[in-house]
Amino acid sequence: MTSSPSQPDSEEQEPLSRLLQRTAQRVRAYDRRHPLPWDLSVTGFFVIAALIDYSGGGWQNIAHNTHVPGNLVLTLSLALSVPLLWRRTQPMAALTVMVAAGIVNSATGAVLQAALLQLFVVFNVALRSRIRTLVLCCAMTMVPVLVGVVRYPKGSWDQQVVPQVWALALVAVLGLAIRSRQDYTNSLVERARQLEVERDQQARLATAAERSRIAREMHDIIGHNLSVITGLADGGSYAAARNPERAGQALTAIATTSRQALTELRRLLDVLGAETPAQTAELTPQPMLTDLDALIDGVRTAGLPVEVTHHGTEPADLPPGTQLALYRIAQEALTNALKHAGPQATATVDLAHAPDAVTLTVSDTGHGGAPAPGGRGLTGMRERTSLYDGTLEAGPRPTGGWRVTARLPLPKDTSR
Repeated sequence: MTSSPSQPDSEEQEPLSRLLQRTAQRVRAYDRRHPLPWDLSVTGFFVIAALIDYSGGGWQNIAHNTHVPGNLVLTLSLALSVPLLWRRTQPMAALTVMVAAGIVNSATGAVLQAALLQLFVVFNVALRSRIRTLVLCCAMTMVPVLVGVVRYPKGSWDQQVVPQVWALALVAVLGLAIRSRQDYTNSLVERARQLEVERDQQARLATAAERSRIAREMHDIIGHNLSVITGLADGGSYAAARNPERAGQALTAIATTSRQALTELRRLLDVLGAETPAQTAELTPQPMLTDLDALIDGVRTAGLPVEVTHHGTEPADLPPGTQLALYRIAQEALTNALKHAGPQATATVDLAHAPDAVTLTVSDTGHGGAPAPGGRGLTGMRERTSLYDGTLEAGPRPTGGWRVTARLPLPKDTSR
């Protein structure tokens, strides 16, 4: 199969179009950075062209009156070209001077071609000013044309006026079209900037949420295990002299708890530091309600008697996130009881299942104070509860001790 003849042409034109596009972009960029040199260059070019038209007598080829004084022609040539320098900074002032010179130009019959430079000013007005200002500028530009038609009527009026109107309209429409495209491009750029800002904000929010989650996990792991180890160490040192066997059991429990804590910390740090956690980090399921018995056994071993009660029937499909939140809240509450309840204290864990919610209550009979203000314990429990639209109540009991009650609502499909 042979290629179509048009394919090479398109391949040749594509680099040219890119070259033209890059050149236009560079010119616009230079114009934005250095407007004065560009304005001086454009204005100088047309001033030189107007002076060449004057000095060479070319203006006489189309003039209605070839006997216009030379000094007047020179003045009109400069008045119709020099104001281009201010077409962007002071367009109305520049156009006023050019229209005044254009009226004289038409009235004297010189008909200098430099009068067409008024269209450049109209273009800049359409590019930057309001529509009302553009309409006024178009009306001003037509005054010299009408003066020439009245002063030197040649042929029908439409042959002299309509071409000027069409030229003026095309310039105005071109300026408006370029302006609308620039506005559209600027809106896209602004939208892209806003999207970048929103993306950065979302990234920062996600980072803050992840840091909060990691802080909760680290607090739960370290705080609970260290509290258990502390309780075991205190009990072991007390029993060392009287019951060496119990002291040995305490040391064994301390070693087991320490290994578990180290394993959990290592796993968490591996997940945080791995670029591909699923491949490089050893993953295990998060604790669930089925792990609550092992947690309570560890607390009992540390020296705090715990009684567990259940009410209702646990749903078969209780969400894993809800189970993790309940586990961590129970862990934190029991850890606080270990640290603050004091000797001879006991604790109770009550788990009540209802069709629409799960309620966890952890209370102790200790005589210690409330958890230290500013700590992560109560804050972490409240954050976990709020993640599942639940409520948390924590405070002293009327009969002494401390109570934590967390209520987590269940999804509708889970409560059926």
